[in-house]
Amino acid sequence: MSEKAALIKEMLEMQQKFQEEERAGNISSEEYFVGEYVDYRKKYNELAAKVNAMAHAEKGSHP
Repeated sequence: MSEKAALIKEMLEMQQKFQEEERAGNISSEEYFVGEYVDYRKKYNELAAKVNAMAHAEKGSHP
């Protein structure tokens, strides 16, 4: 599995876990923005930026 594919897989797993918690009512807006999910958002955004950079590098374009 390529590094990009591994990052995408990790992002999808993170999304699935988050959605399960959200559907169960275990996440409030406050937790998402200033609580325990701040780290989740930070990590997810870092992974997304890496995938984006890899995709641009593959195509020879710049964001």
